[in-house]
Amino acid sequence: MHTNIDLILTLTGGLAAALVLGYVTQRLGLSPIVGYLLAGIVVGPNTPGFVADRHLAEQLSEVGVILLMFGVGLHLHIKELLAVRRIAVPGAVFQSLLATALGAVTGWAFGWGWSAGLVYGMALSVASTVVLVRVLADHNDLHTPAGHIAVGWLVVEDLFTVVVLVVLPALFGGGAAPDLLTAWMLAPFGGQEAAAAGGLPLALLLTALKISLLVVATFVVGGRLIPWVLGRIAESRSRELFTLTVLVVALGIAVGSAKLFGVSMALGAFLAGMVVGRSEFSLRAATDALPMRDAFAVLFFVSTGMLFDPRYLLDAPWLVAATLGIVVLGKPLAALGIVLALRYPLRVALAVAVALAQIGEFTFMLAALGRGLGVLPEAATNALVGAAIVSISINPLLYRLVDPAEAWLARRPLLSRWLGRRATSPAPAPFGRDAERAD
Repeated sequence: MHTNIDLILTLTGGLAAALVLGYVTQRLGLSPIVGYLLAGIVVGPNTPGFVADRHLAEQLSEVGVILLMFGVGLHLHIKELLAVRRIAVPGAVFQSLLATALGAVTGWAFGWGWSAGLVYGMALSVASTVVLVRVLADHNDLHTPAGHIAVGWLVVEDLFTVVVLVVLPALFGGGAAPDLLTAWMLAPFGGQEAAAAGGLPLALLLTALKISLLVVATFVVGGRLIPWVLGRIAESRSRELFTLTVLVVALGIAVGSAKLFGVSMALGAFLAGMVVGRSEFSLRAATDALPMRDAFAVLFFVSTGMLFDPRYLLDAPWLVAATLGIVVLGKPLAALGIVLALRYPLRVALAVAVALAQIGEFTFMLAALGRGLGVLPEAATNALVGAAIVSISINPLLYRLVDPAEAWLARRPLLSRWLGRRATSPAPAPFGRDAERAD
């Protein structure tokens, strides 16, 4: 049973360790993300000294994921998603299929079976929103063509993840998702027994219906109600009330998405951010929510580090190496190939490929579901955590090599001409605030 002192100790110890190690890594020229992950290892159960409450840290970090997705939605409008659909949809599909196939082969090679391998590959296919947005923002690439493509790509991956989270229980005997909308729709046909009997087709149909209804409810109802509420609160001229309203909107729609529609809270928060972003209060909402968002996002990295047992690198080095190879080689090469094939500039292709060369929060959601359904072995979960920590740690370093790599390729005439024939389209027009600055 958790107590108030456990919560305070976890917050204080986790954030203090993150502060110290984040500062050290920043001074060393590394991303503070590396320090936050190391802080999680230091306060975790697998190292001596102070041990924070891992479950409390994970629960608090969920708020950081929600607020970060809300912030992404604030700056990414429907027209921007439509502008990158030509590359985000086929790119995410191809890369996800390749990563799933490589993961399935890896699972089979280590004796898990094809079912475990497929779930393993699906967990490897989706990148971390927290890491991607932070890395792009640190390099001022979030509001560039490469940034919009990468974020749109990741949104498509997240939508696939939502589908997988609903379909897996139907495939492996977990039954239908216990949300209110599913129960209401299936009540006339026998409730959850109908979902079990319907299997995969019914699970897919329900997922499509629930996502569609969530989008409609958020944009039709929320599109009118949320700006009206923000306007009334803004008239009070109270900064505290306005900040509280923004947090209630983000958290409320996120929780409602999970409880009423059975989809991820991150997706609900993203849609809520898009609604607020279309209103006149988008800039103020982003400014007021930013400090709290960053604090809770740090806890996500700390909680991830707490999962890692350094001894596992010695116990199963080949499994970790194979997993890391898929994440930092297989996925980026697939992304690089498809971006170049669609004739985007080399710099955009390199930036998108490297930004997606990591795994994170949705990986752990899929892994937890796989473990709960008895599909994934413990070794798979440990390998995923190890690969996530390594890939998240080196991703900011790899991203710094994008410009040098482009310059190096430009000095190779044969190679640059060969790539040039595949990447001759001009960069997409600037979106959002970039377009405003261009004007």
